[in-house]
Amino acid sequence: MNLEKLKKSPSDLVLLIAAAIGVIILLTLNIFIFEDIATGSYRYGILDFEFALTKERILTIFSVWDVDGMALQATGVYWDFLYIFGYAVPLFALILFFSRKLEDRAATIGLYMSLTPIVAGIFDVIENINLLVMLNDPSNFASFVPLIASISATIKFGFLIVGAIIFVVALVLFIIKKIKKQD
Repeated sequence: MNLEKLKKSPSDLVLLIAAAIGVIILLTLNIFIFEDIATGSYRYGILDFEFALTKERILTIFSVWDVDGMALQATGVYWDFLYIFGYAVPLFALILFFSRKLEDRAATIGLYMSLTPIVAGIFDVIENINLLVMLNDPSNFASFVPLIASISATIKFGFLIVGAIIFVVALVLFIIKKIKKQD
């Protein structure tokens, strides 16, 4: 895979603007949409739903949520498609921004690792589609759908964790480079 173009394009300014817009999306959705969903008085939350694995567990969750809770969660899943941009774009942009400031091997690794939030976003889309399949036809979805949603969620969070670690490492290396440059 050749990622040479990412060394120069998009510009650093575009990366920082994209990161800022993504963070605004992330914060806005958290404050105005997901806060209300999270404070609902349901025994099971969205993470329980994402990681339920089996149709039996999903049906247990649905019985607790009832129609109103399922409608609320479906709304959250639809908003999550926009939320993907709120985490994937900033993390991608910031990993790429700081990786460009590094040298040789660290820069190359960062360049490739900048794709981890994009991959996470792709798996989030797969997960969301499967969650919506279950929410929109709660009595008639295939038994493999919860498994696909759970595996997709696991992969998504794995790539996000790797991306977050790479971001922190790139940031620390960038700071160390700046400090050494001043000496």
